[in-house]
Amino acid sequence: MRKLKIVIIAAAALSLGFAANAQSKWGDTPEDSVACISNVSLYQEFYKQKSYTDCYEPWRQILLHCPRFSKTVYQRGSTIIKSMINVAQTAEERNAYIDELMRMYDQRIQYFGEEAKVKAMKAQDLSTLRPKAVKEIYENYADAIRADAHDLDENYVTLFFKATVDYVQAGLDDPTLVVDNYDIASDLLDSLLTLNVEKDDSVNAAKIRTYIASVESVFAPYATCDQLNEIYQKKFEADPNNVALLKKITGIMIKKGCTEDNKLFFDATEKLYELEPSPSTAMRMGQMCWSKKQYGKAVEYVQDALKSLTDKKDRYRAYIILGLSYSGQGSYSAARTAFMNAAETDRTKGEPYLQLAQAYAMSSRSIDDGMGGRSAYWVAVDEARHAKQVEPTEDIIKVADRLIGTYSSYFPKKNDAFMLDLIDGHSYTVPGWIGRSTIVRTR
Repeated sequence: MRKLKIVIIAAAALSLGFAANAQSKWGDTPEDSVACISNVSLYQEFYKQKSYTDCYEPWRQILLHCPRFSKTVYQRGSTIIKSMINVAQTAEERNAYIDELMRMYDQRIQYFGEEAKVKAMKAQDLSTLRPKAVKEIYENYADAIRADAHDLDENYVTLFFKATVDYVQAGLDDPTLVVDNYDIASDLLDSLLTLNVEKDDSVNAAKIRTYIASVESVFAPYATCDQLNEIYQKKFEADPNNVALLKKITGIMIKKGCTEDNKLFFDATEKLYELEPSPSTAMRMGQMCWSKKQYGKAVEYVQDALKSLTDKKDRYRAYIILGLSYSGQGSYSAARTAFMNAAETDRTKGEPYLQLAQAYAMSSRSIDDGMGGRSAYWVAVDEARHAKQVEPTEDIIKVADRLIGTYSSYFPKKNDAFMLDLIDGHSYTVPGWIGRSTIVRTR
């Protein structure tokens, strides 16, 4: 009896303020407030006891009568409704609860915002509870990315891309969508990785690298050069003056290494530069010239592009192309400068050190060390090992280990080194243009 009096008194007190504030968290009318107050204590007590099925009805009444009461009510709602789903007796009953869960997420967005985060949660629950709802799952993830991709946990970015592939495989769109959304997902994860590396957060950086590897694995069937050519050749022929399309074609082919002897890449690059000459398109022209072994022209295009390029990813790629072009000319000192500029531009990448390792190895014959230039392989191995430390991903480790194995086989023999008073483990400075300090190693 005392509890009922408290509820009535509280409701009466609240009703005095409705004229001035109809949008109260307690409901829009005095009647709503009574229903809200009487159910809040029941909901909270049952939830505290983890009696979620008993909690369901008072919880539902709170959303019905006072949907603005608290975001916590919605946060707990997933647990409460899923408990009802688990005890549902029929398929119809189960589906009704799933529909209610989806409506709850929409209502949470209506009253408490956070659209990106909540849409992603909605999509993830749908993929578990109703996995055949491919279209709805994908659309919710896509809505989340559009709303605010940077507000999402990196795991949702990976799930968004997997949902994209499911959507395309279901025949709901063509493979171009996979490529487009790969760009979105990989760019988001790359930016998150850079942020964590800059903060020296090795734990989160390692986690994000796992997500990146997952996206690359899912994308692999669509990432072969033949597949990309098949996807884009008809689109290019149908609309060769579409600048946005040309940027997609050249961008993805550069990213996936489909530039060498690739007519579609050459045609799209030249057309893009013709329609929109800019630092970014000049960089792509440099990539094309390097692919054609026109190293002098590549250097000219890339140096011109670097005068105005501001995007970090573009500058990184431009420095790599510049270094490769200088290496092609045999200008190894200039190549080293370019590769080190790339490493400075993006500290998450191991590629610059792999390229530098190869530049050292290629220049070995020019090193006058009394051992036929074999000391160059010591610093080449040093750089390959450093690449694995900077970017410990499967691809980088695989290439680095291959280079280390090859270059180690070219180390001088112990007797040859001994004749020059060189002993394993002692310090040594490689002569010539390399001029780097390293450690003596023999085979």
